[in-house]
Amino acid sequence: MISVEEAQEAILSRIPTMGRERLHIGDALGRVLAEDVISLRPIPPWANSAMDGYAIRSRDIAHSSEESPCTLRIIDEAPAGFESAKTIGPGEAIRIMTGAPIPKGADAVVMVELTVRDNDDEVRVLKPVPEGEAVRRSGEDVGVGEKVFSLGNRLGSASIAMLAGVGRPYVYVVQGPRVAILSTGDELVELGEEPGVGQIFNSNSYALAAQVREAGGDPLLLGIARDNTEDLESLLKDGLVADMVLTSGGVSVGDFDLLKSTLGDLGNEMHFWKVRMKPGKPMAFGTLQGCPVFGLPGNPVSTMVSFELFVRPALMKMQGVAGLYRPQIAARLLHPLHKSPERRHYVRAVASFKDGEWTVNAVESQGSNIIHSMVRANSLIVFPEFKTDLEAESQVQVLILEGESALGAQPLPGEGPGSLVA
Repeated sequence: MISVEEAQEAILSRIPTMGRERLHIGDALGRVLAEDVISLRPIPPWANSAMDGYAIRSRDIAHSSEESPCTLRIIDEAPAGFESAKTIGPGEAIRIMTGAPIPKGADAVVMVELTVRDNDDEVRVLKPVPEGEAVRRSGEDVGVGEKVFSLGNRLGSASIAMLAGVGRPYVYVVQGPRVAILSTGDELVELGEEPGVGQIFNSNSYALAAQVREAGGDPLLLGIARDNTEDLESLLKDGLVADMVLTSGGVSVGDFDLLKSTLGDLGNEMHFWKVRMKPGKPMAFGTLQGCPVFGLPGNPVSTMVSFELFVRPALMKMQGVAGLYRPQIAARLLHPLHKSPERRHYVRAVASFKDGEWTVNAVESQGSNIIHSMVRANSLIVFPEFKTDLEAESQVQVLILEGESALGAQPLPGEGPGSLVA
């Protein structure tokens, strides 16, 4: 039985990086860039108005007030998409809409709410504004030649907006790894079927598919392999069209021989079986005809936790992502925890940031079959191998699963083992 770190090293040393492909940005959400993106133009391309109002010379209204407003002569209108050809002189203004280029001679925009217009030719300004008021400078967002994204960045929705803003309809991204998913066991039935006595729904395939998608992969559901060599071998062969194969179930002491012998018959090289952790001890990893194969435990929580620790980092490496691991923090433990020694425990928990510190508390019901515990958890407390007690109020290591969306606006520390922040 090997440590978590030894298992991670054994896996990552055998994981290749995928090639790249050219995609339209409309299809690139969630993908990882295979190039740096440099802007060839400024954003905004020209100084423009941040609001509807009047483009003016700020010195002309320096003494305006509601009791003694300054009256300016309106010489033109500038709607969005239109640039006025006129130059603003002393005592003049141009009606301007949000996004329209700032006219020559103007150095500020006064919002329409601070004005009164009595006729088509004049406007009264009720309050002074400083130079630069409501003016978006050219290049304020992005300058010419600026690197907006680096190779290895994952593209979110805001990233797509930025790519469109700099005029990049196509980008090179790392090919998304295709991941074959196979559940094993006579006790499983598919959704839509009626389970008989002793049977359960095949939840693992759908949990793994969701985790694969979240990690940037493309899941291929192979279905259920029954507990016989022929069925298992046939579906494993089907999975070799993918870049990675995940199986769940069939790796505990009583069941492992069937999966091991079937994989061996197909040419699999087994690199390890059993990891010194809970949940997820019966976790196997091998390579079958050059394809990485993970034998994940059958209990649903064990499956999902094993994915987080071993499969997700492998998928990150396949996609060329610099940070392979989830962020880790140090947090104050609210209630004591106890376990037996020798195995590292990953305790499902809820972590939160308040008043300048992280706190964490384990969720109830830590059984490896309790899916609801994973629904409630946003993190895993790392309970070291040879410790039996973690005292309340002590600092503990916590692996964050859901990031800022679950934990609020407090920024998270860097990713990876050893990047703990107190």
